[in-house]
Amino acid sequence: MNAHIPQILVVDDEPDIRRLVCEILEDEGYQVATAENASTARELKRSTAPDLILLDIWMPDTDGITLLKEWVAEEAMLCPVVMMSGHGSVEAAVEATRLGAYDFLEKPLSMAKLLLIVERALEASSLQIENAGLKQQLVADIEPVGKSAAVARMKDQLKRLAQHDARVLFVGEAGVGKEMYARYLHNNSFRRDGPFVDVAVGSISPENSAVEFFGKEDAGKIYPGLLERAHKGTLFLGEIGGMDKETQLRLLGALESSSFLRVGGGEAVRVEVRVVASTRIALDEEVKAGRFRQDLYYLLNEVSLDVQSLREHSEDVPALLSFYVDYFVSQDRLPFRKFSMAAQNYLRNYSWRGNVRELKNLVQRLMILGVGEDIELDEVKAALGSVIGDAVTAHSVPEFFNLPLKDARDHFEKAYLEYHFERTGGSVAKLSAAVGMERTHLYRKLHSLNIKL
Repeated sequence: MNAHIPQILVVDDEPDIRRLVCEILEDEGYQVATAENASTARELKRSTAPDLILLDIWMPDTDGITLLKEWVAEEAMLCPVVMMSGHGSVEAAVEATRLGAYDFLEKPLSMAKLLLIVERALEASSLQIENAGLKQQLVADIEPVGKSAAVARMKDQLKRLAQHDARVLFVGEAGVGKEMYARYLHNNSFRRDGPFVDVAVGSISPENSAVEFFGKEDAGKIYPGLLERAHKGTLFLGEIGGMDKETQLRLLGALESSSFLRVGGGEAVRVEVRVVASTRIALDEEVKAGRFRQDLYYLLNEVSLDVQSLREHSEDVPALLSFYVDYFVSQDRLPFRKFSMAAQNYLRNYSWRGNVRELKNLVQRLMILGVGEDIELDEVKAALGSVIGDAVTAHSVPEFFNLPLKDARDHFEKAYLEYHFERTGGSVAKLSAAVGMERTHLYRKLHSLNIKL
């Protein structure tokens, strides 16, 4: 079978640049398509499905930054985009990177640097696709880990509920695995072949919530929202108590009628979807305080399931440690390590304020930062008392030090924010104060690092 030849789309309004870049890339064995403006770029992106896009910032119709924003909004897993500009500035480079651009090239182009970045971007894309496939497989196959009475009882209840379409509200502390139980419910239901769309409600700002949930229509283009994307499947609303009042009202109407209007649209969209929600706060108290609609509460709370804290079934800790070691070996290709018996016994008696999420994050930190196959008790105690390990020595260099800067920064930021998220009890407001980041930017950062709220 022939190997896949990478397809590259070059978007630039200067004919000489397009011709030069096209010739060089074709000499390197790539397939190349070129566009002189944003309009042609849109058409070629749809028709050629490129593996990489080289995108000029300054164009006669629509600038490259605006076009990048458009593509990022349309496509969850956009191919790598490398921005190019003859009027390069720090601000433009920062904005492009924040939006998700892989890299930024200044003109006049260095052909050696161009080829190096193209090669690295295509390698990163292949790894991203491979990891996404592994994640999908892990998600599809996942089921609650542990043999305690609490886990067995929950699995039995969910298997019985899966045969019906009742709305379920999962109640429990932050990090107990409410989303995982919701996926297990979906995977055992007749909707298993449909989509499972999960959303951290608190990560959506009130001004964007209408578009996020119900989609929009703009200049003849349709952008489907969460409800539409979950059609024939399950929509999981994580921490529903964080939803603003206006969206609560619109969601109530959509669930009662199984239809809604997109923002800017005039025709009702009908959907057939099971809505499952979770909360770590007492919603009945939120109703009494006037912060959550009583009618929506009763609509979502047809069946309520309490998810126990990890402290209440600590006998499952060794099985969870083993599961997450295998998980990170498969997902992130981290070197295999195993917990010593002393470490396992210590962790069985640990308080686990952050529950299963805290355990997962601990395993990840120890596998990224540690050396040697065995995870001993002293290393566990040190990791529990620090952000992401102690001082780096010449004999103990974190794995992510060997990654490109952007990937290493993502690893550090994810571990740093997850650590403080646990310490602040899962509150975005407290996390914002603890890390000194404005809340709007923090929401964006949590979303980009795939940190579940």
